[in-house]
Amino acid sequence: MTTTSSRKPGGGPRSRLAPLKALTGPQYFLLAGSFLIPLGSFAVLPFMSILLHERLGIGLGTVGVVLAIASLVQFSGGVVGAAIAERIGLQRTMLLALVIRTAGFACFLPGLSHPAAAVTALFLVSCGAALYLPANKGYLVHHVEEEQRPLLLSASSSALNAGVALGPIAAAPFVLSASAGLFTAVSVLFAAITVGHALLPVEKPDRRPDEGRVDIEGPPRRREKTLAGLAPMPFAITVLSVYVFMFFQHYLAVYAVPRTSTFFYALVLALYALLLVVAQPLLSDWIARLPYPRALRLGFAALATGMATLALGHPAAILAGALLICLGEIILFLKNDLEALNRSSRTPAVVFGHQRLAAGIGAFASGIAGGGGYELAERSGHAGLFWTAVAVQGALLPPLLIHTLRRLRPGATTADPDRPATARTR
Repeated sequence: MTTTSSRKPGGGPRSRLAPLKALTGPQYFLLAGSFLIPLGSFAVLPFMSILLHERLGIGLGTVGVVLAIASLVQFSGGVVGAAIAERIGLQRTMLLALVIRTAGFACFLPGLSHPAAAVTALFLVSCGAALYLPANKGYLVHHVEEEQRPLLLSASSSALNAGVALGPIAAAPFVLSASAGLFTAVSVLFAAITVGHALLPVEKPDRRPDEGRVDIEGPPRRREKTLAGLAPMPFAITVLSVYVFMFFQHYLAVYAVPRTSTFFYALVLALYALLLVVAQPLLSDWIARLPYPRALRLGFAALATGMATLALGHPAAILAGALLICLGEIILFLKNDLEALNRSSRTPAVVFGHQRLAAGIGAFASGIAGGGGYELAERSGHAGLFWTAVAVQGALLPPLLIHTLRRLRPGATTADPDRPATARTR
C-alpha cells in the first residue's frame, strides 16, 4: 500500500471532502456526538483551574497535581478502554463510558461547595473519557479503507473542535455566576447523548487474523497482550507532543483571564477551535503525505513559537500564540495517529489506546511540572517566564528524543524506526 492523495487531478477542497457523503448513519451520529460531547465538556473543563483555585481555595501546586493525575487517568486509561472494547465490543464500551461521564458531570453540583466532590467529579469525567475515545475512534474507522482514514479522523477532530469553540463561549457568562444551572444542563445533555449511543448497532465482528480476535469461522485465537504491536517512535513523539501542548491546555486560563477577561479567554479558545475545524480536514491529505521528519520539525516549531509568543502577555500576543499552537496541534496529533496506525498490526481501538497512553504520560508530566513551575513564575512577578521555559523545551527536547531513540535502536531512522509507514498493507 502506498499512501497517496485521494484527490482527483485538479480537484479542490470539494473533492477531498466528497467521501464524507458516503458515510453510514452511525458514522454521522458519531460525528454529531463528536461535536456535542466537547460542547458540554468544554463548557466546564477549561475553567477547572479557576474553579478549583479561586472558588474552592485549592493552591495552584495542588491544582497542578490534581490536573496531572486526572489527565493521566483520562489519557492513559485509554489502554484499559481499548482492552475493554476488545472484550465487550466498541458500542458497549462507548455506552459504559458515557454512563460514567454523565454521573461525573452530575457530581459537579455538590462539588461547587465541597472540594472532594469536585475532584471526584473530575476523575469520573476523566475515566469516562478514557473508556470512550479509543472505542469511539475504533467504531468510526471500523472496516474503513486506509486511504479514507485521514479525512475521517480529521472530520471527527473538526466536529470535536467545533464543540470546543462554542462550549467556553456559551459557558463564560454562567461558569462562575450560575454554575449549578450550567452543570445541570451539561448533565442532561450527556444523558441524552448516552441514550443515543444505546441505539447504535453493535459493530460487526472483525475476522482479520492479525488482530488477536476470535475468528468465528475457525478455532479461537490467542488474545494479544495489551501493549503488543506498539510503535515506539509515534508513541514517544506523542508523549513529547502532549507534554509540551498540555502546558497551554492547563495553564492558559490562569494566565489569560487576569490579563484580559473570561470572555476574551473563551474567544481565544473559540478562534483556536475554529482554525482546527476549518484547517484540519483541508490539510489532512497534505499531512498524510508529509514525511514524518518534516512533520515533526514543522509541528514542534509551531508549538515552540506559539509558547514564546504567549510570554509577551499582551492580548494580541495571547491570541497569536494560541493560533500558532493550534497549527502545531493540527500537524503533530493527526500525523502521530496516522503513523501509529500504519506501523501497528493491532486493531484501531488498541492503537488509539496506545496513543492515549502516550498522551496520558505526557499530560501527567506536564501537569506535575507545570503546577509548581507556573506558581514559581507567578510569585516572581514574571509569569511570562513560564511560557519562555516551555518554548525552550519545545525547541530542544524533540531532537534530543529522536537522537536517543536512534541510539536505542541502531540503524533506525526517524522516517522508518519500526517498519515502512507507507509500504505495508493492512
